[in-house]
Amino acid sequence: MGTFIVRRLLQAIPVVLGVSFAVFMMMHLLPGDPAIIMAGEAAQPAQIEQMRVNLGLNDPILTQYWRYITNAIRGDLGTSIRTDMPVRNEIFDVRFATTVQLALVATAFSMFFGLIIGIVSVVWRRSFLDILLMLIALLGLSVPNFWLGVILINFFSLQMGWLPITGWGTPAQMVMPALMLGIGGSAVIARMTRASMLEVFNQDYIRTAYAKGASERIVIFRHALRNAMIPVITVVGLQFGFLLSGAVISETIFAINGLGRLMIQSLMNRDFPTAQGAILVCSLLFVLVNMCVDITYRFVNKRIDLN
Repeated sequence: MGTFIVRRLLQAIPVVLGVSFAVFMMMHLLPGDPAIIMAGEAAQPAQIEQMRVNLGLNDPILTQYWRYITNAIRGDLGTSIRTDMPVRNEIFDVRFATTVQLALVATAFSMFFGLIIGIVSVVWRRSFLDILLMLIALLGLSVPNFWLGVILINFFSLQMGWLPITGWGTPAQMVMPALMLGIGGSAVIARMTRASMLEVFNQDYIRTAYAKGASERIVIFRHALRNAMIPVITVVGLQFGFLLSGAVISETIFAINGLGRLMIQSLMNRDFPTAQGAILVCSLLFVLVNMCVDITYRFVNKRIDLN
């Protein structure tokens, strides 16, 4: 296990470097000059040029990237152009924990309902209930997140008055963002669970279990579900990683101060250091989540050798 973790961490280094370099180059291709933003629109050309020198913007692009990545390794992600605060504080003071909580709640919702729908569909496979649940799952996949968020706000907040529209922290504030992000995820998990379990049901050991007189519950939960969980865990891990980095729409609609909203605000204000730092943190989280998913395989199926 230790060898596997070390090997995966070493494999993650070029991935993170590649992502950081791509983001760094894209930030420099965006319109807008950070020197003008920091010096002010009314600044004289000499002041703007001095600001460019102070920021190191006149250095070659590779020199700027090397300086950025070496500082990032030491934990220095730069200074926010908009707030003049360290980017590390902008990310980790409140926003990082908020986005992680949002991703965890949405993932828990997706897993709970996705697994239930998938298992029920397999138990009553080829029945009307199976067809109905898969149609509902297909509908959940097809509904755009932003449209679903607007519908949830209109029904639960404006018409019924049950839930607050904005904010994060209380259970009531968590419901609609989790629903918005979790419905699509639960549909994916439900369809993947059903497909994986139907494939497992064609295996010889399932027929042997039935031949030995095992009950339907034992066959499903002890034999079929456990062996069908590998692709489901993969989907859950990918979804959790995407939620960490891609909850931009949900955080914008519900005014949640998370990483996604921070990235949008930074890009709109041409705050390139903050945007770069947030994207770099999200890429690191995505790599770590994928490594945790691979480790989880071993606990679900002891026959998988990680070494």
